[in-house]
Amino acid sequence: MRQLFFLFLLCSAFAKAQIGGQSTYQFLNLVSGTKQAALGGRILTGVDYDPTSGIYNPATINPKMDNQLQVNYVNYLGDVNYGTASYAYTWDRRVQTFHAGVTYLNYGKFDGYDEQGNSTGEFGGNEVAVSMGYSYNIPWSDFYVGANLKLISSKLDIYTSFGGAIDLGMLYYHEDKAIRAALVVRNLGTQFTPYNEIYEDLPLEISAGFSNTMKNLPLRLHVTLENLQQWNIAFSNDANAQTDLDGNVTEEKPSFFNNALRHMVLGLEIFPEQIFEVRLGYSFRRAEELRIENTRAFSGVSAGFSLKMNNLRFSYTHARYTLAAHTSLFGVNINLQ
Repeated sequence: MRQLFFLFLLCSAFAKAQIGGQSTYQFLNLVSGTKQAALGGRILTGVDYDPTSGIYNPATINPKMDNQLQVNYVNYLGDVNYGTASYAYTWDRRVQTFHAGVTYLNYGKFDGYDEQGNSTGEFGGNEVAVSMGYSYNIPWSDFYVGANLKLISSKLDIYTSFGGAIDLGMLYYHEDKAIRAALVVRNLGTQFTPYNEIYEDLPLEISAGFSNTMKNLPLRLHVTLENLQQWNIAFSNDANAQTDLDGNVTEEKPSFFNNALRHMVLGLEIFPEQIFEVRLGYSFRRAEELRIENTRAFSGVSAGFSLKMNNLRFSYTHARYTLAAHTSLFGVNINLQ
């Protein structure tokens, strides 16, 4: 049998926002764009020109995204590549905005072997999700609700699977106020056809987000609480175990406070929604899970910028994992007005 198991390990290891090994279609929780990645990997309150935010929180779909096309490419870990594309269109006198998004992931090529170690040639894998979204402003209020409908296709070697899911989002937003708040439930769905008889769960994720724009400073602060569907997301890292002179091993025991922090992602925008933007982010969970004792690797740190030139806006993000692993994300926004 070919080494399909290795591909599943890749799916679990690369999914930043979901505890690995508990579900399939893990690529659904990868960061969707350069802005989200630069702000720590999670942002739920992006009510601006970038339609990519609608992929993660459909409640953020708004008329500012009208006729905006955003394309993102990620040079990921281990020669894995993925990208997203999104577009929004406002209909009915700038009241209703519809959104379309695509996420595509290619795992590259692997050498296959049977049980006896004989080569069976190369094999690969890829996954894609296509979404359609819509948001609605609750009458006489500053609350918005939105939903995405997603169709999912996955091919791993000779195995294929199809599924469907919906995302539900709620957003509090007022243009004259500096505060935004959001709640999102993602990947509510099922496999229509499994890889091999056994139906698996989808990577359900519940997140809450808050942002505040400073009145007298060109700064916007983002705070996101991720993986609220599961409280205990900390685990003991064998690399951080302590061994005494008698050979007794004491395992690492994450504290209550440490586990709580792993749910938190921080982001900072400088000059938000201007010609030139600077973005910084920090993921506590990524930092803790990839931390190496007595080594400063800056795990969990991300930074990026965007620059507007006429009808184009170019963006770049660098996300740090370990000393030997980091990613670059590239994006371009095209105003089709």
